[in-house]
Amino acid sequence: MAAAGFWLSDEVLSAFIPVIVYWVYAGLYTAIEPWCENYRLHSKKEEDEMNLVSKETVVKGVLWQQFIQIVAVLLLYQVTGGNDDGASAVQQPSSYTDIARQIVIAMVIQDTYHYFFHRFVLHNKYLYKHIHSQHHRLVVPYPFGAIYSHVIESFLADVVSSSLALAVSGMSARTSIFFFSFSTIKNVDDHCGLLLPGNPFHIFFQNTTVYHAIHHELHGTKYNFSQPFLNVWDRILGTHMPYSIEKRAEGGFQVRLTKDNKED
Repeated sequence: MAAAGFWLSDEVLSAFIPVIVYWVYAGLYTAIEPWCENYRLHSKKEEDEMNLVSKETVVKGVLWQQFIQIVAVLLLYQVTGGNDDGASAVQQPSSYTDIARQIVIAMVIQDTYHYFFHRFVLHNKYLYKHIHSQHHRLVVPYPFGAIYSHVIESFLADVVSSSLALAVSGMSARTSIFFFSFSTIKNVDDHCGLLLPGNPFHIFFQNTTVYHAIHHELHGTKYNFSQPFLNVWDRILGTHMPYSIEKRAEGGFQVRLTKDNKED
């Protein structure tokens, strides 16, 4: 019974549920892709010609990274004891206002950390060549390749930013299940390559599938560093790339940049 209680604890669920959510949501996009040719940002031909890594390699890489992330989350809770001050893990903040505040803080922490880390590893030639370039082998991203990256980057970008967000916000393990599951869905959506009508992420967030797709293209790597929620830092620090969207004659969409990308 004690063992069962451990595996069903909020701490353990917070490590495993976002991983399950990742594959369910990415799998959904992968399943509907054949019927979404009119909503693609890149053609199937571009995907096959431009990507430098196979789907099998991407899946293996993501699974390995998720294993490391699960271990890191479980160790973090073992070391810190969570944010419940010794109380039961099922204890929640006293009000929805507290939870909302914690989520906003966590979003700000993640956005800030990811922007400056992302920009640093792209401008540092050594780090880009040996670490971050692995993620950019997917010029046309796959939904299930949202977190495909070098294992060192996976730890520094995802594990560290999530740990900081958790620690600074003070959210409980149970609240973190919902926050990091939502963050996971947003990240997968940013890499899905489909501009589907009525997508709520495109309505409520400026950092969208199109916004991040520009960054993955060869001419966009110096722009649109922000992820996963807002693009505030890009706008403040001049790395925001404006764009327009046009319909392709053969189906799908074409993204047009509206700023001279040769500056800098």
